[in-house]
Amino acid sequence: MITAVNMVHVWVADQDQALDFYVNKLGFAPHGDVQFEHMRWVSVTAPEAPQVPIALNLPVPPLVDEASSAHLRQLMAAGLLCPGGFGTKDVWATYRELSAKGVEFIGEPEQHEYGIDVGLRDPFGNHWRLTQTRME
Repeated sequence: MITAVNMVHVWVADQDQALDFYVNKLGFAPHGDVQFEHMRWVSVTAPEAPQVPIALNLPVPPLVDEASSAHLRQLMAAGLLCPGGFGTKDVWATYRELSAKGVEFIGEPEQHEYGIDVGLRDPFGNHWRLTQTRME
């Protein structure tokens, strides 16, 4: 039985730009930045969920082959990759705060049966959801 999500992997086109965006715009904390074998491992965590790092991975060998790398970059740029969602206690306040920092949102927050939700994109086109559930 699976009991937890321990890490999320996100494709990014530039790890330094990704680290800057996730830390300085979204407010995540740096988690790791290490070089091993033939790749750099960069990760961040949400301030209230340090147990689930987000790895900011380049879609390059040895993680993927060259053809897959090109395809993943096209999907990212088209905004077709949706790695997951972020939680917040006040989606409208977070929306205003991040908008002021230049974060690209897809529309405005909307009320749904499960809570209030809006989409945002990282600099590479990854589509994240920002959600205030009814329980938050």
